[in-house]
Amino acid sequence: MKLSENSKRFFKNGILLTAVSLGMRTVALFFNAFITREVGAVGVGLYTVVMTVYNFAVTFATSGISLTVTRLVAEARGEGKDGEVGKVLIGGVIYALIFSVAAALVLFFGAEWLSGTVLDDGRTAICLKVLAPSLIPLALISVFSGYFVGVKRVTGNAITQISGQLFKVGITVFLITAVKNMSPLKAAICLSLGTTLTELLCFFVILLQFLIDTKGKRIRQGNSFPAVFKTAAPLAVSAYIRQALVTLEHIIIPKRLRKYGESRSEALASYGTLHGMAIPTVLYPMATLSSLAGLLVPEFAERSARGDADGMKRLAGKALSATLSYAIVISTFLLLFSEELGYVIYNSRSAGVYIAVLAPVVPIMYLDHVTDSVLKGIGEQVYSMWVNITDSILSVILVWLLIPKMGIMGYAVCIVLMEGYNFLLSLIRLRAKIRFKISFIDSILLPCVASLASAGISLGAFRRAGAQSSISLLIIEIIFALCVYIGIIKLFGLLRGKGEKVYKP
Repeated sequence: MKLSENSKRFFKNGILLTAVSLGMRTVALFFNAFITREVGAVGVGLYTVVMTVYNFAVTFATSGISLTVTRLVAEARGEGKDGEVGKVLIGGVIYALIFSVAAALVLFFGAEWLSGTVLDDGRTAICLKVLAPSLIPLALISVFSGYFVGVKRVTGNAITQISGQLFKVGITVFLITAVKNMSPLKAAICLSLGTTLTELLCFFVILLQFLIDTKGKRIRQGNSFPAVFKTAAPLAVSAYIRQALVTLEHIIIPKRLRKYGESRSEALASYGTLHGMAIPTVLYPMATLSSLAGLLVPEFAERSARGDADGMKRLAGKALSATLSYAIVISTFLLLFSEELGYVIYNSRSAGVYIAVLAPVVPIMYLDHVTDSVLKGIGEQVYSMWVNITDSILSVILVWLLIPKMGIMGYAVCIVLMEGYNFLLSLIRLRAKIRFKISFIDSILLPCVASLASAGISLGAFRRAGAQSSISLLIIEIIFALCVYIGIIKLFGLLRGKGEKVYKP
């Protein structure tokens, strides 16, 4: 079947962003492994605690603006009002500056109070001050990123992502290797400074891309700040409330771990292992979905503006079917290769255990991510707001109750339960709006059987050195398993009849 120009552009942009995102996640994964080996689990835990407050400041500075710019730009183009794009962009910049400057000032001048009262660790004040200036360029990056997605020219975002990862790795490695007598606090300061310098450099990169993209184009006078504010405000309020609850959740985790009987250092190490090692590994394969999920927002926004119900139904079914099939394969591989992943990447048995615990929830986690993007594309962001808020409230309650009894494993259980809760409510809402279809055999049963068989064959074919496998051997095992998986899918298609394609990503 011949693809339309719009479909070709979607897949071209998706492949580009997916390749970039996957490459950046790969670099980030091994970069995190390097950081962990250099500064230790305690240093990672301290920096992760600092990031809980910083992430709330980031939320205040940026929430809603990228998605808002994407939606308004896509809607303007869908309605044939390309001249409104410039006004949307100017309104977005004004919005970003107002909120990012306010957030930066509060974070910088309130660092001592936040570190002593909120984080219960006065050492972290310097880290918060170092991070504060990064909020302004970060907010502006969000505006231009939303623009590039909205106009479906994602090369600018791709270049910015690549540059950002290179900047972050280069700057941070230089700082860590240059500092003598590294301590957890010095490590946290180096990581914070690396973040700030990276965001500043990335802003100049994406600004240059924007100037090149709009060279010779006239930007209409005026701005759409009221429209930007009206669209972004519900998203921002949702994000503020949720991030406040998430911040509270992550602040109390080390404290509740001490109730479980761990010392401050042990609590930071446990928290760093789960949140700084296992979770990034589980989320790493989602790089292939995140870019495509982001592109779904303008696609559904345009179809919604045109009233194309059939188009939304087909696209939603394809997107969710492909996501489910992919997530099942990833979940199986993470579970069966979890021990090797923990040792090879982080030299940590505990990281492997947590990866195995989180692996079964991967299909729900990945599906929820794509479902949320579709809901935002059809204007259901307010509903998603309330789902996310209730999710966060329940997470705080579960963390408070489970960790003193189960330790850090209680937090892992909380993640599993809340991912299921969030996805179920989002799926119900989406199903009420779009009557999409998913094939049980093609999207669930076949991927389950094929992934279990392929991973089992790979594990049996290689005489592994147990948990002490080398990185090269682990990569060969996984690649071999993927090849066997593809072979099984192809064979099933032939057996099913005339080479019919049954796996439709």
